[in-house]
Amino acid sequence: MHYLFFDPSAIRVNLLPFTFTRPVANLRIGILTIDEKWQKFLGNGEYGYLTQDYLQTKYTLNQGHLNVFINGSICPTDKLTAEIRDLQLGEALIANQQLIAVCLSSASEFTEDISKYACKESTEKNFIQITYTYDIFSKNGEAIETDFKLLTLGRKSQEIPDGNQWINKENIFIEEGAKVTFSILNASTGPIYIGKNAEIMEGSKIRGPFAICEEAGLKMDSKIYGPTTVGPHCKVGGEVNNVVFYAYSNKGHDGFVGNAVIGEWVNMGADTNNSNLKNTYDEVKLWSYRTNKFEKTGLTFCGLMMADHAKCGINTMFNTGTVVGVGANIFGAGFPRNFVPSFSWGGAHGFETFVLNKFYKTAEAVCKRRNIALTEVDKEILKHVYEQSKTYRFWEKE
Repeated sequence: MHYLFFDPSAIRVNLLPFTFTRPVANLRIGILTIDEKWQKFLGNGEYGYLTQDYLQTKYTLNQGHLNVFINGSICPTDKLTAEIRDLQLGEALIANQQLIAVCLSSASEFTEDISKYACKESTEKNFIQITYTYDIFSKNGEAIETDFKLLTLGRKSQEIPDGNQWINKENIFIEEGAKVTFSILNASTGPIYIGKNAEIMEGSKIRGPFAICEEAGLKMDSKIYGPTTVGPHCKVGGEVNNVVFYAYSNKGHDGFVGNAVIGEWVNMGADTNNSNLKNTYDEVKLWSYRTNKFEKTGLTFCGLMMADHAKCGINTMFNTGTVVGVGANIFGAGFPRNFVPSFSWGGAHGFETFVLNKFYKTAEAVCKRRNIALTEVDKEILKHVYEQSKTYRFWEKE
């Protein structure tokens, strides 16, 4: 069987700027990305993506003679997995008039129009779905709990090293090669998962739910409030509250980041801070790529959405509900705008365009430090985003 994750079109737009550079199913929430979760539930099979044309070279379709197309915004459950396995050719699984999965012989037959299929209503009413960017941090606690059970079932944790303090030891799991030194682990408020070869340095204080993925690190005296995820190969320090960091990103110094999603290859300068609560305690509005204006989130606490390859200099201050696009480079005094378009260069004093060739040079240097190459495929994706995001760089029209 071939399992192919499709981008639900309306939801994908809501998940920009993170879905500029990846399919919806490749978003991380909890410990794993959504596609990784499905692979754990479904087991053996071939996997692929039905995504945007410019992403398809990197995230291949990989279709076969019999394909199940799965909504990439939905996290798996045992019940959904069983219902999807039962699908016959031409049958679709739906919930609340939304397509969850459909079995087809070819991608050319795929449509999100459920009237084209023989539909079966799912009996599963409790699954996690990412519909907006802020769902990633808002639903992260539930996702960590689910992933923790999935990854640790029937397994034994490494012992917590001497010199650490902990509460609710049975809710703490340490993978092989991880280091935890003179730190406080409080798992009474949710599980704590410490991934393979991760390192938690001296003096760190952690309240669950919390996950640190493989090869990632917490710097000395870190203060982490859950639900927080530190993705693979990230370096994080300072004060963090309900944040999801994707892979290879750095917030290595003091400063507060809260109610936020931080993409891949992001670097945050020393003493970077974001506000997560308006002085008026009003509902936070966030830039919408669907309506091209700021929309209500329904949240009182909502901080920063910072896309892949974005950077900010020391002492950067972000207002409540700020969206930073792909490849933006922010520096200087004052608060930058609440919406910073992709490939912006500047700050509160004004912006110009981060020219693509100069951006490549920076990105290549950053990747090289982690012994990873910025491939030509990666460059083509970023070039497409650069062109696609021109419409938001208003200064180019002046």
